[in-house]
Amino acid sequence: MAAPSAILQSEWTKIRSVRSTIWTLALAFIVTVALGAIICLVFDNTWDSLSPDDQATFDPTNTSFVGMQLGQLALIVFGVLVIASEYSTGMIRTSLAAVPQRGSFYASKVAVAGALALVVGMATSFVVFFLGQALLGSHKAQISDPGVLRAVVGAGLYMTLLVLLCVGAAAMLRSPMLGLGILMPFFFLVSPILSVIPKVKKVAQYFPDQAGQKIMQVVPGSDSNGPYGPWGGIGIMAVWVAVALLGGYLVLRQRDA
Repeated sequence: MAAPSAILQSEWTKIRSVRSTIWTLALAFIVTVALGAIICLVFDNTWDSLSPDDQATFDPTNTSFVGMQLGQLALIVFGVLVIASEYSTGMIRTSLAAVPQRGSFYASKVAVAGALALVVGMATSFVVFFLGQALLGSHKAQISDPGVLRAVVGAGLYMTLLVLLCVGAAAMLRSPMLGLGILMPFFFLVSPILSVIPKVKKVAQYFPDQAGQKIMQVVPGSDSNGPYGPWGGIGIMAVWVAVALLGGYLVLRQRDA
């Protein structure tokens, strides 16, 4: 029986030695920070052209995180590749032969991926916040303002949960192409479109991304009277993550590699 520390070290070595996985995390950081900075700079330069209503409801903190809409693309790729790439290459057979305890193997993979996502997510959220606020000039928010620290920490948690959700989904689907083919359209087409259609909007607000992103809001928006608050939203996303990870484990335990 392999020791838990040895399994964790093995998973860390696998992720660290595959350039594509490391580059996806780096790309998530770069895209989120760069796009967030650009958007904040644009708002600062065009502030006088905004309507009084737009100025009154402007959320400087959440504006910093606009780049995450695109940066999460790289996070989805990372979450899928962490486990699905082993199925595509056939390496999963070698991995399970070396670690026949499938629960330990899966838990270690989830732990390493989650830890990496948490570090990158927190670093990204704090960097993009402070850079974005510096570019907003007199319209900026302070980290000590009510709700701001919660939003910044919550942004890092959102990125972490997104990765774990993709790991669980990829473990169930067992294919990089299938995983990306389902998750990408869902997060970039299905969820955004359904969230603005009146008849299904009430259902879409319980999707993992729609619920999780609420924690990044400081200034109440049009959905401020919704059925849950910022922490309730991240809690809903956590439930999605738990279901996906459980489903991934059940598939790994019951099906041959």
